[in-house]
This record gives sequence, structure tokens and C-alpha cells, in this order.
Amino acid sequence: MAEQAQRQPDGVREGQRPSRGFPAQELEGRDADLVVVGRIGAAHGVRGWLRVSSFTAPPDNILGYRPWSLNVGGAWRCVQVEAAERRGESFLCRFAGVADRDAAAALRGALVAVPGAALPVLDDGEYYWRDLIGLDVATVAGTALGRVENLMETGANDALVARDGQRERLIPFVSHVVRAVDLQGGVIVVDWDANF
Repeated sequence: MAEQAQRQPDGVREGQRPSRGFPAQELEGRDADLVVVGRIGAAHGVRGWLRVSSFTAPPDNILGYRPWSLNVGGAWRCVQVEAAERRGESFLCRFAGVADRDAAAALRGALVAVPGAALPVLDDGEYYWRDLIGLDVATVAGTALGRVENLMETGANDALVARDGQRERLIPFVSHVVRAVDLQGGVIVVDWDANF
């Protein structure tokens, strides 16, 4: 899957977004190497088909990753996708060993994850969401704004959701705001008013 990736200064391109892949360690019982790329929805029909929502950008990219693991009852289990087709904003999928509606219904709400190694290597200055979650955020003047807890899509651009214990800040992930992303140093430097 060639998910879109956000670039910020030091290689950031305006109008692109960080790829949506969530680090596995955020959910209890998840293997740290797994990246969440979707969620299982309702059963569809009586032959074991399920709706799957994609967290990838573009959504079709989810179908290019293998193997899929599902978090069922707090434990991850590998599944084989036998068939998949696009249906509007989601997908219909059938897994090996899931032959009827009851078996499919038991998987509802399960997260879909793939090994981090299955994701494409990004160019310098491109970042997966999972790479940004957990980084500290500081202004260009050195004022700490908190730690990235998540990212969210706002329509025009993605936003960092940073929390410092007292407040939550939504900081646009665009080149004129994000001045540097230092993955090794664990910090994102932003041109942002600390009182905003």
C-alpha cells in the first residue's frame, strides 16, 4: 500500500497527509510490531462476509497489505483474506474458516493490523501517523506544548492532538506550522502560540 505521507519542513510537502497507521502498543495485548489499518464491522449476509473499514489513505491500500491479524478478545490472530471487494466507503471481506453469519458476527469490532514491515518505506521527510504518536511538541522558542496522543483529519489538513496534562491542543500538521520533525530526538518543533 502506498499510503500518502505528510512532509513538513525539512522535506514537508503542503497538501499531503501523514499516513494513517496506528502503533500497536496503544492497545492492550497488541504486538508492538503490528500497525492497525482497519476495523471489522457488521456481518454481511449469511456466508461469512464482513464489512471492513479502512484507516489507510487511500482506503484501498488496506487490501495490499498481508498478512492481516485481528484482535479478537484481546488476543491477535492471523487470518487469511479469501476475497474482498469495495462497497462504498468500506469493503466486504471473507476470511478462511469464517463460513457463516454467526462466525462473522463474532469478529465484529475487531481491529485489523499488519506487520510494520509490510508498510512501504517512506522517503525522507515523510511520516506515518504511528511515527508521530508519542513525540513531544515544542514551540520554536522551546516552550513545551505536550505529547502527541493522536492525529485527526480535519478536512483541509491533519492535526496533531497534543496533551500536556492540563490541556489539549490541536495543531495543524502543515508546513508553515510544523518546522521540524526529529524522530530520533523525539520532538516536533512548531511555530505555534503556546496560549492557543
